[in-house]
Amino acid sequence: MPGCPTASTPRPLRVAVTLLEETSLFELSVPCAVFSGEGYTLVLAATAPGGTQRAPGGLLLAADHGLEALRTADLIVVPACRMYVDYEPSDALLDELRAAHARGARIASLCTGAFVLAAAGLLDGRTAATHWMYADDLRSAHPRVQVDARSLYRDDGDILTSAGTGAAIDLCLHIVRTDYGTAAAAEVGRRMVIAPHREGDQTQYVPPAPTPSRPEGLAPVLDWALARLHEPLTIAELADRAGMSLRTFGRRFAREIGTTPLRWLNQQRVARARELLETTNLTIDTVAERSGLGTADGLRQHFHRTVGTTPATYRRTFGQEGQAFSGPSR
Repeated sequence: MPGCPTASTPRPLRVAVTLLEETSLFELSVPCAVFSGEGYTLVLAATAPGGTQRAPGGLLLAADHGLEALRTADLIVVPACRMYVDYEPSDALLDELRAAHARGARIASLCTGAFVLAAAGLLDGRTAATHWMYADDLRSAHPRVQVDARSLYRDDGDILTSAGTGAAIDLCLHIVRTDYGTAAAAEVGRRMVIAPHREGDQTQYVPPAPTPSRPEGLAPVLDWALARLHEPLTIAELADRAGMSLRTFGRRFAREIGTTPLRWLNQQRVARARELLETTNLTIDTVAERSGLGTADGLRQHFHRTVGTTPATYRRTFGQEGQAFSGPSR
């Protein structure tokens, strides 16, 4: 994939974050925090002449670079803009985004940054994520975009989009995971003191349960399952452990976790397999057994469906010998 590193080309990836008018300070700070360490070279690119932009609260933000920084970036991140409906991106910005995409750069939007990508035509015919509160506005303003108001983020390879606030962190960590592996993303997460990895297809907004039958929620059941991923666990066993019927357990799981029990279990097993491929020299058969995916064929099928590559290729890229990322600087 263009813009992605390999073990043979460990140069830092160039990341350009656009500085929009009335940009959200939170969504601006997220890529700056995630991509400011080793493995990446980060620049802020002003989208207005003079290098400064007004931010909420009367702040003036300055950038050392202009739109020319987008021409050499491997990854361009477009944060949220508070004036998303009325904001009219300059022709120069839209042209640079189109040119960057045409030459193979990855482009990511955070929250209402999707409006800018849509204005450039980069989301035409695609499914894109944005904050659920602004999904209808995006549909109305850009009817050629299939708006996903449910997912935390979406990754189409060359175009990535996320919902707002916390989902911006999820997408940026997903990018690190894609570029440098699970261990590198986990290290960034630990230094930022944030929650563990969430898959992009988890729901953005989960209504609170009116009266939970178990005050501690599903956490004990999830912990119990994570300690037994190598066993042939069934959803019926998890429901029984929770003291619920299968139907009640499925509804409760979707409400609290934002996905189905089976999908969550498979995601955790693939995550365990990724960890073992990165940190051990175990055979593929043993990795499949210890992650609960059964056989090497089962591991390959689930791994390719989730990660988009084979276990062997993943190990060559992100294993102990191929690892190029040493974590962000403090």
